[in-house]
Amino acid sequence: MTPRDAADDNGSRWSDLDRPPLNATALRRALVREGGLWTDVEVTPRTGSTNNDLVARAVAGKAAEGAVLVAEEQTAARGRLDRRWTAPPRSGLFFSVYLRPAEVPVARWGWLPLLTGVAVATGLSRTAGVDTALKWPNDLLVTVDGEERKAGGILAERAGEDGVVVGVGINVTLRAEELPVPQAGSLALAGAASTDRDPLLRAVLRALEEWYGRWRAAGGDPAACGLQEAYAAGCATLGRSVRALLPGDRALVGEAVAVDGDGRLVIATREGVQEPVGAGDIVHVRPA
Repeated sequence: MTPRDAADDNGSRWSDLDRPPLNATALRRALVREGGLWTDVEVTPRTGSTNNDLVARAVAGKAAEGAVLVAEEQTAARGRLDRRWTAPPRSGLFFSVYLRPAEVPVARWGWLPLLTGVAVATGLSRTAGVDTALKWPNDLLVTVDGEERKAGGILAERAGEDGVVVGVGINVTLRAEELPVPQAGSLALAGAASTDRDPLLRAVLRALEEWYGRWRAAGGDPAACGLQEAYAAGCATLGRSVRALLPGDRALVGEAVAVDGDGRLVIATREGVQEPVGAGDIVHVRPA
C-alpha cells in the first residue's frame, strides 16, 4: 500500500462496510494513459479541500495538467459563495482536477463549470442509471420522492495565470438522516442502480476528458463543439420562473429562456427585457 492509499486515522480503511474505500491503483490503471488527459490520480483519506490543495500545488509548479486529487473525506469543502459542503467519509465523490486550456481564450473559461456539469451528468447517467439535471450554473439535481434535490455541485477556481482547478462534490450513498439540509439528495436516495464509487468516478472523468477535448479543439466555442446545445438540453433551469439574487443586493425575476455563448443565463423579465446573468444565486420559483 502506498502512502496515497493509506488508512484513515482510526487505522481501518473499512470502518463502514457499506462504504468501501476507493482503489487508487485501479483508478490510475484505468484512467492514466499515454496521450490522454489524466496524468495522475491521487486518493487521500482526508483533507480540508481538494480544490485548495490542488490550487496550491498548481501555483507552486507541482502539478501537471490532468492531475486528479480525490478525498475520501473533506473537512473544509466549499461551494459557490463560500457555502460549506459536509458529508460523512466515503459517502460521495469529492475530487478536483487541474486543467490548462491554452488553446481557449480566457473569456471562454467560464464554460468550464458548465462543461463539467454536462460531463458529470453524462457519466452518472451511464453508470448509476439516475436521471440527473443541471441547475445553472453548477448544481446537479436528482429526484427524490417526487421532489427536486441537490446531489452535487461544482466549483472552478483560477490556478495561476494559465490554469483552472475544477472541484466536484457528489453525494452518492448519503442516507436521509445524514443529509445536511432537507433540500439535499443523493444518488442512493434517487434510486441509483449502482453506488459503487470506483466505476462512477471513472465514468465521470472519462466523460470530462471527452467534453474537455472537444471544447478545447474548438477553441472554446461552445456552439461548434456541441456543448451549448448539450448543456441546454440537460438544464432544469431553462423554461422555469426564476429569481436571480445578484451582486449589490439586486434581485431579478423572470423566465430563464437561454444560456448564451458566454455561458450566461438569459432571463426574460415581465417588462419584456432579456437580461444575461453571469454571476448570482438562482432560485427556481415554484409555480403558483
